[in-house]
Amino acid sequence: MSALRRLVVATRSAHKLRELRDLLELRDTELVSLDELGVAGEPVEDAATFEGNAAKKARWAVRATGLPALADDSGIEVDALDGAPGVRTRRYAGEQATDDDNNRKLLVALEGLPADRRGARYVCVLALTLPGSAGSRGGLQVVTRRGIVRGRIASEPRGAGGFGYDPIFEPAAELPGGRTFGLWSAQEKDAVSHRALAARRMRPVLDGLGFR
Repeated sequence: MSALRRLVVATRSAHKLRELRDLLELRDTELVSLDELGVAGEPVEDAATFEGNAAKKARWAVRATGLPALADDSGIEVDALDGAPGVRTRRYAGEQATDDDNNRKLLVALEGLPADRRGARYVCVLALTLPGSAGSRGGLQVVTRRGIVRGRIASEPRGAGGFGYDPIFEPAAELPGGRTFGLWSAQEKDAVSHRALAARRMRPVLDGLGFR
């Protein structure tokens, strides 16, 4: 493992780390988490966009570790809620909310709405930055790539696969009342998910920088 290049993923989520390892398929680069490096603290995620928060996390991780950093900021935007929860996806039901707490709150917010008014989209932004890379405002330069998958919010949870809002998200490929991401296999989800699309768009950037 010592011969591998190292790229820190600015997350403490084992789910996200595992997905990115699978999606990027980097043979000669080791993706490591903040916890694996023993990094304490958290970046402040107070930007108004996924791009802004992903960039903040990537820059914070570079400064905390001295390693090149890849950060993910992702969430769900619901049409009937004017794009909420958006950047507050993880904290929708409170700072210490669980996935179940968030799912319940969203279902209550949409209670009684028909399928054609439950449109939603999963959004993922990946941000990459390198130590010493100078940006236009004196900060570290950041490259971002975005992925979106469209669908709708189900009327009730179905399935225990995935994480986050997966048990209540029906991708557009399914008819109303069909399978949620919680019922899709990991292989099916990885073919079309927002994180998969962002990862595919980031992979050429990583290749060009020698992360393979």
